[in-house]
Amino acid sequence: MPKAEDQADAGNRSSKWIAEDIAAAIAARKLPPGTRLREEALSRVYEVSRTKIRAALLILSKDKLINIVPDKGAFVSQPTEAEARDVFATRRIIEAALAREFVARAKAADYARLEKHIRNERNAVSGKDTKARSQLLGDFHVLLAEVVGNGVLAEILQELVARSSLITMLYQSVRDAACSSDEHVEFLKAAKAGDADEAVRLMMAHLDHVEAALQFDAAAAPGDLAAGLLARAG
Repeated sequence: MPKAEDQADAGNRSSKWIAEDIAAAIAARKLPPGTRLREEALSRVYEVSRTKIRAALLILSKDKLINIVPDKGAFVSQPTEAEARDVFATRRIIEAALAREFVARAKAADYARLEKHIRNERNAVSGKDTKARSQLLGDFHVLLAEVVGNGVLAEILQELVARSSLITMLYQSVRDAACSSDEHVEFLKAAKAGDADEAVRLMMAHLDHVEAALQFDAAAAPGDLAAGLLARAG
């Protein structure tokens, strides 16, 4: 249950705040994939109406962090291993061409922007915010597409990266996340040197490594929501 000093503010918690708190619990793996999120239990934990809880669940659903199943309830997203394999296979096809185009088009200002982004990645990897870490590592690839200047490509990649970020958030270790950031650095070095073949090779190796490091068997078993699992509310 919420701490005494938090009780006075409980009624003022917004649906957005609650959604962020649940997202943090999912990212921290306190709510494993497949966990059922019961409105009544959440309402008790956060001391707000079920209307606010429903609004929070809708926010999480739009972010693909949970699935709302008619007549059954809300569940933490549980991407299958087969889905993950398909996502990464599709990314390899797209990002091989993207890497080559990036080398051809990137300017000094683009490299400066991406190097700054990598510094933010490293800060996130050393921190405790798993969701931010996964998002930043994924955004690196979207930034490459933005540099290329193909709006359709950027849109498609953004959707694929969003799905990948959810998968890595749930199934990737901190150690493998740090390796991903290192691999971004190596890719940029090859691209900056104008070596398109090496840049493509490094990008494919990077995606292979991320996929191979996913720990589906190590994921905690799904269960019902229990008070005390949430990140800041109890």
